[in-house]
Amino acid sequence: MAKTLQDLLAEGVDGRHVLVRSDFNVPLNDAGEITDNGRILASLPTLKALLDGGAKVIVMAHLGRPKGEFNEKYSLKPVAEALTEELGQFVALAGDVSGEDAHERANGLTEGEILLVENVRFDARETSKDEAERGEFADELVALAADDGAFVSDGFGVVHRAQTSVYDVAKRLPSYAGYLVEKELEVLGNVAANPASPYVVVLGGSKVSDKLGVIEALAGKADKLLIGGGMAYTFLTAQGYNTQKSLLQEDMIDTCKDLLERFGDKIELPVDLLAASEFDSAKAEIKTVGLDGIPEGWLSTDIGPETVKKYAEILAGSKTVFWNGPMGVFEQEAYAKGTEGVAQAIIDATRNNGSFTVVGGGDSAASVRLLGLDEEGFSHISTGGGASLELLEGKDLPGVSVLN
Repeated sequence: MAKTLQDLLAEGVDGRHVLVRSDFNVPLNDAGEITDNGRILASLPTLKALLDGGAKVIVMAHLGRPKGEFNEKYSLKPVAEALTEELGQFVALAGDVSGEDAHERANGLTEGEILLVENVRFDARETSKDEAERGEFADELVALAADDGAFVSDGFGVVHRAQTSVYDVAKRLPSYAGYLVEKELEVLGNVAANPASPYVVVLGGSKVSDKLGVIEALAGKADKLLIGGGMAYTFLTAQGYNTQKSLLQEDMIDTCKDLLERFGDKIELPVDLLAASEFDSAKAEIKTVGLDGIPEGWLSTDIGPETVKKYAEILAGSKTVFWNGPMGVFEQEAYAKGTEGVAQAIIDATRNNGSFTVVGGGDSAASVRLLGLDEEGFSHISTGGGASLELLEGKDLPGVSVLN
């Protein structure tokens, strides 16, 4: 069993440098402003506990995919500003990741102060497949923590990656699971091992290929799999429907046919759809249609109201719910009703039926906040989309196993 932050605090952190891997991969708008600060808020309990204990805190994180080089678009500057506001104390941002500025600032920290180093993915070694390259980078990061350093893994959204700041640093310092990682592992581990029945899994998002592993893994455990989002159109095509210009993974049609043959009694598909003449809702003509009713040249952008009703009835009888992936293009208000309706049905299941409900991170968590839904209406909102899926699939999470 991995040591936890509570163990580290009991050992004492006063005056010690503590490297923390957080997950600040937050969405930004065109103006570079954070549009959903859920992951920042989730990091606060661990950071506050360390700061209150007198630690000299050095935080590592990534944002976007800058491809191993500096890109102002992916700077952590807006994150440093948001942390400064939320923590109520100044959070300095180093001008580099593990270079001269980061080392000078780390050396200058006093008890209860915090430093954020720049986006670790500005260094190509962070995601390198070469263990020696990652090891070299890890040594530079570990050097920031001086001789008495410790490492706290608190970025659940990245623990499924064997990357330098997640995996290799943990091999070089006394390492502990932060409050966030500890809670995620406990909640999702219970869902994976002991889900109360009826167990309903709601899967959306764009690609069947992204969810194939979880469909295979959960089909034996779940009582129902409710399918929406872009992946639904590949399933409907496999059933013989013409989905016109809707999102489609042609190379997955046969796979969907196979899944329907094997798990057809559990997989539930839309019974109606929202059709649009074009993707941009501001310009589109929009109407609800049957499965074979998408006009030629149009596309579907959401599930229809009858599907929401059908899924809500199934969810009303649930005892465990895991939801990953929106039902439609929720970012556009005209295409958000499916996601909003299913999300509200999950909230109702929590409150009315005592169902244990988990939102599996990523776009699902973002949609809850964007649509103004009550976050307290879910038992748990995960911060890690891919990590939560892989944990439920039973896969090894390198960033967790290295802590043991």
